[in-house]
Amino acid sequence: MSTLQVALAIAGGVVLAGVVAHSAWSSRKSKPRQADPLPGREDSSGAPLDPPIEAARVASQRSEPTDFESVVPVMDRRPIQDALIDVLAPIELDSPASGDAALAAFPATRRVGTKLFTLEGVNATSGEWEQLRAGQRYSAFQAGVQLANRMGALNEIEFSEFVVKTQAFADAVDGVPEFPEMLEEVARARELDQFASSHDAQLSFSLKATKLAWSPGYVQQNAARLGFVPGVIPGRMVIPAATVGLPPILGLSFDSQAALAEDPTLSAIRALTLTLDVPQVDRREEPFARMCQIATELARVMEGVITDDHGQLLSPAAMHSIESDLRALYDTLDARDLSAGSAQARRLFS
Repeated sequence: MSTLQVALAIAGGVVLAGVVAHSAWSSRKSKPRQADPLPGREDSSGAPLDPPIEAARVASQRSEPTDFESVVPVMDRRPIQDALIDVLAPIELDSPASGDAALAAFPATRRVGTKLFTLEGVNATSGEWEQLRAGQRYSAFQAGVQLANRMGALNEIEFSEFVVKTQAFADAVDGVPEFPEMLEEVARARELDQFASSHDAQLSFSLKATKLAWSPGYVQQNAARLGFVPGVIPGRMVIPAATVGLPPILGLSFDSQAALAEDPTLSAIRALTLTLDVPQVDRREEPFARMCQIATELARVMEGVITDDHGQLLSPAAMHSIESDLRALYDTLDARDLSAGSAQARRLFS
C-alpha cells in the first residue's frame, strides 16, 4: 500500500471516528433529562434504579382520593346530611327499628341519578343523629338527596326516584315518610346550582420545558422534593392533605403514556400541569400560594416557563391578581356557609 493510500485510510478513520463521536454527543444532548440515581440501588441489569420510578412501582401501597370518590362519605357514625345542600324527608316510626334491619333495607345504590342519596337515624340510646350502624336501634330515620353537584341541579325525575327509594325503605322498616314539595325543592336546587356554577374554580398552570425535555423519573424526583407523592393514576402526583381521606391539596400531571413506557428513561416530556380544585381545599392551607411557589421552583430547577391554559406566560403580577380574585371567592363561599374545604363544599363542588 502506498504512502498516499495509508494517509487516506488514516484520514478516513479519523473522519469516521469524528462522525461517531458527534452522533453519540448529539444523542446524549437530545436525551431527556434523567433523575439522579441513589447510590447502592440497582435494577436486575445492574443499572442504577431511578428512585421515583421505584416509588411509582410501589404506589399501590399508598392511597389517593380521586376527584369524585373523595367526596362520597363512607358509612360511618358521623352525620352528613345538611339542609343547606340536601332535600330531607323525615321517616317516623311507631317503635324503634334495628340498625341491622335498616341496613338490609338500604338501597343497593347510594345514588339518585347523579346525586348522593343518604339515610341517617336517631340513635335510640344516645338520641344523636348518625349514619346507620349494625347493632344499634333507631327511633327515627331521615332520607336525603343532594340538591346539586357539578353534574347539575336535582330535577323532577331525580326527585321522583328519591321518593320511590325513600318509600321503599320506609315500608321495610314500618315507617311513614314525609316529603317536601317537589317544585319548591327543584327550584331550590336550581338556585344552588346557579350559585355553585358562578363560584366554582379549578385552576391550572402549565410548566413547559425551554431546553431539554424531561424523563418521567426526572419529573417525579423534582416533584417529590417539593412534597408530591405518586397518585393512583400513572402520570399523576399529588400533595396529600394532612387528614387521610380528604382531597389532595395540589395535583401534578404529565403524559400517562410516558409514565407507562417500557423504558421511561427514553420518554420525552415537555409539559406538566399543576392543578388546584379551589372549593375542595381549605383556604387555611394557602393552596394557591403553594401552587405559585412550587411552579416557580420547578421552573427554575427544571429550566421551564410557567403559562396559563392558553399558553400565555404567567408573571408574578398575574399570579398576584389571581390571588386577589381568589380571596374574594373564598369570602363569598364563607358567607354562604360553603367554605372551601368544608364537607358541604366538597359535596357540592364534586
